[in-house]
Amino acid sequence: MSAKENQEPEKVIQIAGSITVDELANELGLSVTTLIGELFKEGVVATINQRLDFDTASLIIEELGIEGVRLEKKNSATKIGNIQHELSDKAVSRPPVVAVMGHVDHGKTTLLDTLLHKKTVEGEAGGITQHISAYQLKHDDRIITFLDTPGHEAFAAIRQHGAMLTDIVVIVVAADDGVKPQTVEAIKFAQGANAKIIVAINKIDREGADVPRTMADLSQHGLQPEEWGGDVVMVPISAKTGENLDKLLDMILLTADVEDLKADVDIPSEGLVIESHMEVGKGSVVNLLVTGGELKVGEFIVAGSSYAKVRTMLDFRGKPKGKATPSTPVTVTGFKELPNFGDQFIEVADEKTARKMALLNAQGAADASASSNVTSSDLLRMMNTADNSKMFNVLIKGDVLGSVTSVVDSLKMIDTKGEITLNIVATGVGDVTENDVYMANGENTVIYGFNVTVPTNIAKMAARDNVPIRCYKVIYELLDDAKAAMSELLDAEIIETPTGALKVQGVFRTEKTSIIAGGEVTDGSVSAGMLARAYRKKELLGEVKVESVQKEKIKVDKLEAGEVGGLALSTEHKIQLEVGDKLEFFTREKVQKTIS
Repeated sequence: MSAKENQEPEKVIQIAGSITVDELANELGLSVTTLIGELFKEGVVATINQRLDFDTASLIIEELGIEGVRLEKKNSATKIGNIQHELSDKAVSRPPVVAVMGHVDHGKTTLLDTLLHKKTVEGEAGGITQHISAYQLKHDDRIITFLDTPGHEAFAAIRQHGAMLTDIVVIVVAADDGVKPQTVEAIKFAQGANAKIIVAINKIDREGADVPRTMADLSQHGLQPEEWGGDVVMVPISAKTGENLDKLLDMILLTADVEDLKADVDIPSEGLVIESHMEVGKGSVVNLLVTGGELKVGEFIVAGSSYAKVRTMLDFRGKPKGKATPSTPVTVTGFKELPNFGDQFIEVADEKTARKMALLNAQGAADASASSNVTSSDLLRMMNTADNSKMFNVLIKGDVLGSVTSVVDSLKMIDTKGEITLNIVATGVGDVTENDVYMANGENTVIYGFNVTVPTNIAKMAARDNVPIRCYKVIYELLDDAKAAMSELLDAEIIETPTGALKVQGVFRTEKTSIIAGGEVTDGSVSAGMLARAYRKKELLGEVKVESVQKEKIKVDKLEAGEVGGLALSTEHKIQLEVGDKLEFFTREKVQKTIS
């Protein structure tokens, strides 16, 4: 398009880290369907509410050839959550929000437990239950907020809801074991979330610990230690003995200072739902992380399609709290119904406004669900899946809603290569019930429980009805079980391995199901039990099995290349071998496919 003298000024779209598909479509003046279609062409499968990072949004604008539009990063917006604001001059420093990740047995839990008991705010660790998904500790008179979830899958689930919870990710790697697959996954998550990475090289007190080797392993995955000229802080520690834990906390606070983490407190309170569950006598119990403003008891807040007048508010120790400032985790009651894991909350003026906003959010979610934006390629893929794949039915029960969401989203991320279709029959919060067994009965369904129990009468009922119930406390173990169960549904793969060849130099007897012949082994070797295909030039005559091998009329184990001998062959159908024919030998075995 030629330039015009009266050309409109360039349009600048400012985004703070990411932008939803819907928001970008509106800014570009495109229909959401068109934008999703273009994203699909670029290999990005997105929904209307999915968030795109800066690079992806820039790429799609370039591919669309849209002129007069430029993307610009906001550098001064709050980092937690996707309710973005320009910070005012009155913004104050806030504590860093830290997640600890890594391989399942490299010491994450030990590190968190040691920090919790040694450094908890005011030295009080009593009363904290495993359901509390966030806590705070004090170091050098400064607060650090730690998030504790079933695994990095939970954080990936929150990312799918469009929210970023963490400022800093501490990746724990055992000095005596090195980088493992889950370590790599944690690194990818942290890099994808644009969080600052600090590596805690744990178990330095163990025999066989090799810190330089561990650093070298990490450098192969894009983490270059500061000591080697890189930009990643790596702290050798022992979570068991407490060695260097103060240094690790110093590095977390130093990183927070460099990032200059701030938030406004003179705005309506807002933040994210990080956990929710039902309790007898309390109703909805919801864990929130405040990201802006000050949340107080008695305020009205909206989270997704649910709203609440905050009836009670407790800190992570279970003690009453009058107000919560940015980066503070709290547990509140008063929600009319459970909000979803990863939902954003925001303070509103009164109950009427809260109810109206919740209804609008519910309607918007329904409209987004109705607008599936499925392309013809998607439909074709789904039809092929329906025709060719097998169904794996699961019913999920978890201790809290966040656990259920994490398990479901993690199961959906398992790559079955289209051979297995995952069907979530139902989900729920709380222990396994009689109704769960009824729902699973007759459906070839596995009931998975995460941090829940199975009453004795329910276990007996499930055993009677042949309904498997499998409970776990570690999400990786649950996922491994699911992968194994799905692998059992796969058809075994037939593997053929060539072993040798023989040129027929004589045929001594031919019957309906057996042949006695001899010749020279031209390649590899021949032994009893092998299969062979008989060829006359390029024509396939049939398949035979080697029953026995002879050399100079003496039975031997095998014939090697260059040796001449005789073979006793069996066949299902009569084959008339002739001098000059060729036998190509192979082994055939069934190998059970696995889902990794």
